Amino acid sequence: MKMYLISDNVDTYTGMRLAGVDGVVVHEREELRQALEDVLSDKNVGIVLLTEKFGREFPDIIDTFRLERKLPLLVEIPDRHGTGRKKDFITSYITEAIGLKL
Repeated sequence: MKMYLISDNVDTYTGMRLAGVDGVVVHEREELRQALEDVLSDKNVGIVLLTEKFGREFPDIIDTFRLERKLPLLVEIPDRHGTGRKKDFITSYITEAIGLKL
């Protein structure tokens, strides 16, 4: 299975292209929706990488696609500006999910 990038900036797109990951750069809400529909129709794509900006600006679109499908996996990645998450976001996510403090 392949990975595919949907980015909001050319720098992240260029870096991922150098690593061999195909993708597209979009900026508007409808462009994002169309890009997701296009990539979800490709059965060879197993992981879709999205820059975190989309998760912040268009959470309803991302959540809808996550709830409707098991594959491909939608993963938010930091862009060139770094992550918008706090340092221990993984630990707090696990704590919230299983109810145990690690």
